[in-house]
Amino acid sequence: MDEQQTEMEQEASAPPPGLDVQPENEQKKSSTDEEQRRLPADLETFKRMLEDQVGLGKSFDVVAREMTFGGRRTVLFYMNGFAKDEVLTDVLTRLTYLEDDELSAHAVHGFLHHYVPAIQVETEEQFDGVVDAVMAGNTALFIEHERTALIIDAKNFPGRSPDEPSLERVVRGSRDGFVETLMVNITLVRRRLRDPGLRYVITQAGRRTQTDVCLAYIEDIADPELVKSIRSKIDEVELDGLPLADKQLEEATVKRGWNPYPLVRYTERPDVVAAQLMEGNVAVFVDTTPSVMLLPTTFFDLVQHAEENRQTPFIGTYLRWIRYFGILSSLFLLPLWVLFVMEPALRPAFLSFIGPQDMVKLPLIMQFIIAEVGVDLMRMASVHTPTPLATAMSLIAAILIGDIAVQSGFFVNEVVIYMAIAAIGMFATPSYELGLANRIVRLLLLVVVAVFKLPGFLIATTLVFIILVNERSFNHPYMWPFIPFDARGMLNIIIRVPVLFNRTRPNLLNPKQLNKMPEHKGGGGGPLQ
Repeated sequence: MDEQQTEMEQEASAPPPGLDVQPENEQKKSSTDEEQRRLPADLETFKRMLEDQVGLGKSFDVVAREMTFGGRRTVLFYMNGFAKDEVLTDVLTRLTYLEDDELSAHAVHGFLHHYVPAIQVETEEQFDGVVDAVMAGNTALFIEHERTALIIDAKNFPGRSPDEPSLERVVRGSRDGFVETLMVNITLVRRRLRDPGLRYVITQAGRRTQTDVCLAYIEDIADPELVKSIRSKIDEVELDGLPLADKQLEEATVKRGWNPYPLVRYTERPDVVAAQLMEGNVAVFVDTTPSVMLLPTTFFDLVQHAEENRQTPFIGTYLRWIRYFGILSSLFLLPLWVLFVMEPALRPAFLSFIGPQDMVKLPLIMQFIIAEVGVDLMRMASVHTPTPLATAMSLIAAILIGDIAVQSGFFVNEVVIYMAIAAIGMFATPSYELGLANRIVRLLLLVVVAVFKLPGFLIATTLVFIILVNERSFNHPYMWPFIPFDARGMLNIIIRVPVLFNRTRPNLLNPKQLNKMPEHKGGGGGPLQ
């Protein structure tokens, strides 16, 4: 009878099934670690922790200003280059009027709600949280005998004015572009998109850099699964830091191996980001960079430009076709010319005039490879050349490399001409990354044509196309709307459709609201149906 009663008491004291109870020693260890991470109550202990953790007294930009307000000793902890002098001066001016009898036992409550005249103030109890907030540009106010600090938002990041992006210029349109400050960038988009459904979700990536990453989307348009997928990939990034910002984040989230084609679209224009958010895309802002990632993307998204939408539909379509012709020329013009020269039987009758009239000692393939490398060298040299010397650099490229190289017999005239056309087509490609990828494919086609001629050209072109078809950007087909074929989407790629006729969003993005405009006459305002 006693044994049965003992078993019943043990069952009554046992935890319910499915309840995870930590052992007593683990609970004590967890509470001890949490207690150690809390802010100390003693001011001298707090200063010693700053000396050990952030280099107070060793790094000149780490400032811990000790002052006394209302009989309480305080420390104002901030980074010298991030502090906004005007805000902190106003805070300190207000605190100097405090008397000893004005502070109650709850000093933190008094400072937070009555004595700190700043717009954004919050409390923090963990020492690591205080350090992270100050490293992000905030200012921490530590009060002696209190284990809670005040975090004052008084940031003043160094930055530049929102100038027009050099890679995405337009004849007519806005002249502002993104800068290296995250808050400025998201504000430029918010100015154009006053939708209450626009969401900015911020997180940090990089153990040491703690780089701010902001996910932007319109809640009632964007696919929730797409947003969840992108956010989970960003949260899973395990890197020491992101000093190169968005490019390192892209490589950490988009697993693409050695494929040269970009699976992410970059833009520096706020109007482009606003337009793509309204289509159902997701934008990723990364602090310290002026470019924004648009996800997901397709091959045909990378050949679009804002200039087409700044002109009439007819002119926009014409400009789009010219751009497509330039992109195709940058890919296939040189390989096809080499193929027709090496296989005259394949050359159509109306192209009988093409081909070198005078032969030189260098083979054609070597001429093209040298020309390709030379163009890349000139492009890199132009990037690193100071602006006053840019004109001299252009003269050197045009006269020495072009004219003298032909006259000395190193190059054939047609090689220089076709190489120039291909280079122009590459520079006409809106996406800088896509232009570089097309150049690599062009070099591959040139080498294959020189070795295997027509079979090599057909096989290499087919393999490149198959690789592109099999690529996916955040689980979305890269060659949409061509494969899988979507007639309406393909029409929007070929023709710049007038705004009032472009009434639906792309099926690829699986938006919550497919229709862009209300279903009533006039195409005016009103809620989306």
